[in-house]
Amino acid sequence: MKAVVLTGHGGMDMLQYVDYPVPQPAADEVLIEVHACGMNNTDVWVRQGAYGTDEDPDAVASWRRGKPTLEFPRIQGADTVGEIVAVGDNVEPARIGERVMVDFSIYNTESDSLAEIDYIGHGADGGYAEYCVVPSTNAHLVKNPMSDAELATFCCAYLTGEHMLDRARVAAGERVLISGAAGGVGGGLIQLCRARGAIPYAITSRAKADAVRALGVEDVALRDEGNWVEQVTSLLNGQPLDVVADVVGGPLFKDLINLLRPEGRYTTAGAFGGAIVELDLRTVYLKHLEIHGSSQGTRKAFARLVGYIESGKISANLFATYPLSEFHRAQTDFMAKGYVGKLVVMPDRFFKPV
Repeated sequence: MKAVVLTGHGGMDMLQYVDYPVPQPAADEVLIEVHACGMNNTDVWVRQGAYGTDEDPDAVASWRRGKPTLEFPRIQGADTVGEIVAVGDNVEPARIGERVMVDFSIYNTESDSLAEIDYIGHGADGGYAEYCVVPSTNAHLVKNPMSDAELATFCCAYLTGEHMLDRARVAAGERVLISGAAGGVGGGLIQLCRARGAIPYAITSRAKADAVRALGVEDVALRDEGNWVEQVTSLLNGQPLDVVADVVGGPLFKDLINLLRPEGRYTTAGAFGGAIVELDLRTVYLKHLEIHGSSQGTRKAFARLVGYIESGKISANLFATYPLSEFHRAQTDFMAKGYVGKLVVMPDRFFKPV
């Protein structure tokens, strides 16, 4: 089969489009013919080794703190959609032919704890290939008329967003401010807030404001035009800000924390604007704030996500597709961030331009 293989930490030259052995399903696994796979920031940061360590934030290190699980060569790609074409022992042969969306999490425990979590595309080979194997319980049949590329926009971004909202206990009627709203997680957060009856506000740029509004946000503050903090305050019109859902960090962080009401909650699953932030602990303890770190999501959250898709409560936000053979171009465009929504890679024989 053809696959994009990560051979080490570094630049784009570490990603090679090669012939690679087709994996075989072991017991309790299924073999998926990949039709589409969404792209994520995690792919880039893992390639770059940009996650640092507890002791040294600038150290070259992969996504998982503690015990390393990334081995080279590795096929990345978490947002896999495709068709089951073979099954291992203990899996019903009737599953062959199912169109599935993959829950990319490697849970490692039977509980809802995510302390030992890993993911397909990091601790095991993922979907930037023509075939991949996953545990049968991770391959979810989804009954929806969306295209494969559209279905591949949900997995990582929306599961991450749903768990962020779970961690912060977001409830109907609460006001949530979302950073990075033009990206996959940010756009997903807007729809996921609406799905549970919360009221989303967003921070974005002037160029992307109309596209973000189309996702269902209550209103937007423009980070590149005027004082965005004053804009948020005006949008809230005297109402309290209950939750901040942040994937940017960096220089936004201090103001995001300050905007929260007393006993407000901050939840984060990213830091593409900067991982090292300014924090006044007095603000945290005097306002009785909560700060939640979040990554991936639980089995229950993924099942809820599938339910949202099948019921039509959330919709795909697909910007563009790329053939797998042009992966370097796809990731270059991804890193440029000149779009709203998700970019999806497809094996060449299934490629359909969007």
